[in-house]
Amino acid sequence: MILDANQIASIRQNNDEELRGGSRATHGYPAHTIQNLLHTIEALKKEKRKWKKLAQSRGKLLEEIGALASQVNHD
Repeated sequence: MILDANQIASIRQNNDEELRGGSRATHGYPAHTIQNLLHTIEALKKEKRKWKKLAQSRGKLLEEIGALASQVNHD
């Protein structure tokens, strides 16, 4: 199942309320487990952004190398 940003925010809000409830928390998944999963989601988002940025910079460098190589071949 894929969650959008609004669904993740809603889960985070509900989970924060469960954590504040302490021992009065309702039955279901342990709030700390959900909190760990939410932290994992955020870490994966950051990692994805990092790799996307790296791929974009590599693409730009490859374009520059290609342009230089074509200039050398034409001279």
